[in-house]
Formats: sequence, structure tokens, C-alpha cells
Amino acid sequence: MLQDAPRSKQESGPPFRKPRFARAYSFALVTGAFFVFSWIGQFVFQLISFQNEQSEHGQDFAWAEYLPQFLASTFENWQSEFLQLIWQAAGLAALYYWGSSQSKESDERIEAKLDALLAERGIDPADLSR
Repeated sequence: MLQDAPRSKQESGPPFRKPRFARAYSFALVTGAFFVFSWIGQFVFQLISFQNEQSEHGQDFAWAEYLPQFLASTFENWQSEFLQLIWQAAGLAALYYWGSSQSKESDERIEAKLDALLAERGIDPADLSR
């Protein structure tokens, strides 16, 4: 009697299940949590500083004065960070495209390395031309 061929490990395992939300998006969740906690920290410490400054000048605290200052400092910080990130990404892409010495090797250099390896093994690189 013929027996069935053994099943592969892939077939014998449980069927594919989509990972749970927390596992599938864990990096984004952790990054988002860091963002929220740091923004709350900025809010609290800037609020304390603003209240101290207001009390030193004998003025009452007003949310209408604090919130625009908080948002302005937030956007200044984000502008600086995003400008830096854009420069790094665009600068690296431009240098890579222009063939900076820091970027990829040129085709000629790769060809020279391959030719040297072939010659080392006694193979004439001209025989392998396209």
C-alpha cells in the first residue's frame, strides 16, 4: 500500500494567523508612547517655568498666554528636528547619487576586483565577456 509522502514542516504547522495588533505595530506604539510622554513632559516643565516667570513679575497665570507660547516652542523644536532629518535624507541621497567616496563603489572598481579574482584562479576575464 502506498503511503502518503511526509508533509513538510511548513504544511504541518498551524495555519498562518495575523499577528495581534500590539505585536504587529509594537515599534510604532513604543515610538508613539515616547513622543506622547516627551510632549507631556515638555508641557509640564514649560508650564512650571511659565508660572514661575509670571509670579516673579507679579502677574496672574493665563492659559491664553501660555498655550501660544507652548505651541510656538513645540513647532520650533519640530521644525529644527524635521529640517535636520530632511537634510540628512536628502544629503545622503544626493551624495549617493553623485558617487561620493562615502557611497557605493563604482562599477569600474567592482569590475577590477572581479577581474583580479578571475585572474587569480587562472580564468581569462576576456573569455567571460558578454
